[in-house]
This record gives sequence, C-alpha cells and structure tokens, in this order.
Amino acid sequence: MENENIATEYRIEHDSMGEMKVPADKYWGAQTERSRENFIIGVGTETMPKEIISAFAVLKKAAAAVNNGLLPERMTDEKAELIGQVCDEILEGKLWDNFPLVVWQTGSGTQSNMNVNEVIAGRGNEIAGKKLLHPNDDVNMSQSSNDTFPTALHIAAVTMLVQKLLPAAEELSAELKKLEENNQGIVKTGRTHLQDAVPISFAQEISGWRNSIEKDIELIEMSVSPLMELALGGTAVGTGLNAPKDFDKYVAAKIAELTGTDFITAENKFHALTSRDELVFAHGAVKALAADMMKIANDVRWLSSGPRCGLGEISIPENEPGSSIMPGKVNPTQCEQVTMVAVQVMGNDTAVSLAASQGNFELNVFLPVIAYNFTQSVRLLAESIVSFTRNCVVGIVPVRKKMHENLHRSLMLVTALNPYIGYENAAKCAHKAFGENISLKEACVELGYLTEEKFDEVFHPEEMV
Repeated sequence: MENENIATEYRIEHDSMGEMKVPADKYWGAQTERSRENFIIGVGTETMPKEIISAFAVLKKAAAAVNNGLLPERMTDEKAELIGQVCDEILEGKLWDNFPLVVWQTGSGTQSNMNVNEVIAGRGNEIAGKKLLHPNDDVNMSQSSNDTFPTALHIAAVTMLVQKLLPAAEELSAELKKLEENNQGIVKTGRTHLQDAVPISFAQEISGWRNSIEKDIELIEMSVSPLMELALGGTAVGTGLNAPKDFDKYVAAKIAELTGTDFITAENKFHALTSRDELVFAHGAVKALAADMMKIANDVRWLSSGPRCGLGEISIPENEPGSSIMPGKVNPTQCEQVTMVAVQVMGNDTAVSLAASQGNFELNVFLPVIAYNFTQSVRLLAESIVSFTRNCVVGIVPVRKKMHENLHRSLMLVTALNPYIGYENAAKCAHKAFGENISLKEACVELGYLTEEKFDEVFHPEEMV
C-alpha cells in the first residue's frame, strides 16, 4: 500500500456523525479519519505505540473467538475466523501504516480502539470480498474503549517486561557474574563520598553491581503479577453492560492461551477501569532498574577516566573517536547513553504517576500518555542495557598496576593501624602524611607511634578486604 502523502484517490466512509473522505489505499474508516484531522499533534513521531496496537490485535482476536462461542448467532464462524486472520496480519506487522493516530487524542484511547476496529473490518471485508464485518457491531462486540484500552495496556506491559526488559537485565547480570569471577583476588581502593576509603576487592565491587541488577529483576518480576489482571468485560463503566455472562472470564482465558501468559480477569472492574496503580508499581520497578543502571554506568566511567589524568583503574572498549578536534580522544559513550536513558525513564515515571492519579469517577482518561511513557521506558531501557552489556561490560579490563598504585597511596589505609595506635593517633599520621607528602609508614615512624618493623608487621592492605 502506497504512502498516504501520495494517495490521490479517496472513498467515502460514514459513521454516526456523517460521511468522511478516507484515503482509498487505507483500511481505516470515518472515526479514524476524524481523529487524524482533529489531532494534528506529534504526527509521524508520537503515534500510538506498536506494542499497544499489537495488544489490541490479541484482545480483538480473543474477543471474537469468545463471542463466537457465547453469541454464535451474531458472531458467526466466518466472522470470527476473519477477525482472527486480520489480527494475525497486524501481529505479523503487515498493516502498520494503517495506524496513524497520535498519542495526543482522547484520554480514553477511544479513537485508537476504533482505528483497530475499522482496520480489522476494512481488511476483513476485502478478504471476504463482501461487507461482512462492522467495526462496532462485530469487531467491538461485547467491548468498550473503556475496558479494551486498559486491557491492551496490561497485555503490552507484561509482554514488554517479560520478553524485552527482563532478558536484557538477565544478560547483564550474567556478564557481570563472569566479570566478577574473572577478577578474583585483585584489591583496590574503595571510595565513599568520592573520597578514598578502605580497600575493597574488584570482584566485591562488581558483585555490588551484579546484585543490584538481580534485585531489580526480582522487583520487576513482582510487578508483573498484578498486571495479569485484565479489565476486559467491564465495558463502559465496569458493570459489563452489553457483554454476555462470563465473557470476562472466557476472554481472559483466551488471551492467556494466545499469549502463553497467565492473564486472568480483574476481580473488580470498577477498579480496573479507573485505577492505574498496577502500572505505576511496575514503572516504579522499571525506574529502580534505571537508577541502578545510572549508578553502574557512572561507576564505570569514573573508574575508566583518564587515560592519564583520571582514576584509570579499568579500561573499557574504544568503540569510536570521541572528539572532532582532539585526535586520539576516546569517550565512555556507552555509559553516557545509559545515563541519558535513565534520566528519560525517571522523567517518564513522573508522567505515569501524575496521569495515574487522574482516575476521575469511573474512568482514567490519561491512558494514551501512560501507554506512551511506559512503553518508551521499557523499550529504551531494554535496548540501552543490551547495548551497554555488549559494547562495554564485556570489554572491561582491570588496570592492575594503577589499582595497586592507588591502593598504596591511599591515606585511608591508616585505618588498619587503629587497633595498634588508636583512632586519634592514626588520624595524626594521615594528616602528617598528606601535609608533608610522605608515606604513612614514614609519618607513623616519625611520630614515634610504631617502629618500621612493627609497621611492616601489621600493615597489609591486601588483607583488609
């Protein structure tokens, strides 16, 4: 199908408000076209996420199958099979150019629900060679935009978390575990407040990164369970008006079957339509991962700073030139993309939280902006983590000479002398060593606290970890 910008032919479609001219090479109908004309905001750049459209295709296929079983006189075998066939085409990515609507539309997402309904009906009728499907009466049977959009949100969120973000985090965790195992026995300077602290092993430092990611994985997995509850069957305000008995249970089971995921119907549809607390909780877990990624990326770029005038305790892959004016400069670019993505996720969390707080009466009408920010966060963070893992973490190498040098220059090694000369005397040694630019040993001996022999006997930085 040709690009809409060069389409020269139109057909006439109608809805309850009258007739509309629709590009002849598109499957959508009058309601989609009205939205296209009324919401020219972020066109081409901030359209409804594909993950949401795909989730709609899953729920429409499931609804048709269940309606076929409960209302066969209205949803015939032919209609149900046709709807399922078009939904499969959507899921295969064959019809993406038929979903042009922007995020900045009605807060219920009604127009995107109708966009999906109209495309399924239009394409289905083309396949059938006759006008068999109606977007409202057939494709939207037993549904409302008010329960389909929240359902699509949950399906998309679970799918993205399970299939994209968790695997990315698990890959990073596994790579950090390898890095930890391969660097046992290396002792370096620990740092707190960006200041020298007592020694730590490089493996211990890496283990902190690894365990942070493992904890984030646990939190995200915890957040997936509440998202398994689906609003579908609540229809307009949660009462289930115009849906057959037990439609909600059967359609949730069908969605579970189609996705291979344990979706169930929400126990309370009034909650399911108006509250977005499950998504806030899940995005909070995503934000926690983003926060730890920010910390790890910053640690890596601090430790690799230099190469001669920084800490220089690790080396990272040199992936591309770092400057258009300074020859030979290489920058920690993978760390920088991670920290920028983390900032975006944190900003998105504010948007999701504010939007979720606006569930007035029986419906939250900030659904598209929640969908946009949630899917962007998960997509960006997953891709960012994969890039960081494969283009940076796998190539981290300790600079042992620099680690050893920094370790033995650290004044905080004086902590090892506390049991022998006391805290205050140890502090005097540190201040003298720093002020006179001499070693701790020299300061301690000059102050008369220990002999050279005793100092050598008790002072072993490598054993302080």
